[in-house]
Amino acid sequence: MRKDLLPGEQVIVMTRPQPRMLFIPAAVFVVAPALAAFGSAWIIRGGPRALYPAYTADWTIWLVGGCVLAALWALCGYCLPRLLRWHGTRYFLTNRRIMARYGVLRRRDQQVFLASVRNVTVTQTVLQRMLRSGTISLDAGHQFSAVLRDVPEVATFHRFVLDALDELPKDEFFEWGHVQDGSDSGFPRDVREGGRDER
Repeated sequence: MRKDLLPGEQVIVMTRPQPRMLFIPAAVFVVAPALAAFGSAWIIRGGPRALYPAYTADWTIWLVGGCVLAALWALCGYCLPRLLRWHGTRYFLTNRRIMARYGVLRRRDQQVFLASVRNVTVTQTVLQRMLRSGTISLDAGHQFSAVLRDVPEVATFHRFVLDALDELPKDEFFEWGHVQDGSDSGFPRDVREGGRDER
């Protein structure tokens, strides 16, 4: 991260999205192997014969293999991608920019200069309020907005953003933080309705 900083720029905080998105993958990670083991044991003991009298022992290896493959798909095809997606997403707040990095092997960087931010909005669902997380929306003007989803300890992160905005040099030019057309700066436009202005 240090090599990407501008002259005089300092990192204030780095965080990842709230790990609540990993709850279901974690449950699948535990349940899928257990179900595969139970199903394999049931097949080996001849359980399918009670349901299908024509069942023969030749089918056992195929049915057990199917259980194992199903468990592997649940772990590698469902759990692992979601874990990597969460682990590969990071939010950075510096005294000049807010940056987001996505991906592990194929990385995508996006940023918003604090000098261009005109409005900061925090929205929270009931579940997010219970977990003290939330979504931060940044209005940079010119119909441009940025969204940080599921920020943990959103009140603290929001306070850090406001403090960084207040500490910007008074002679900071707006053009320095202006997003040029065709650039990869900024986050996807997805401002949720019903937010409240916190600035």
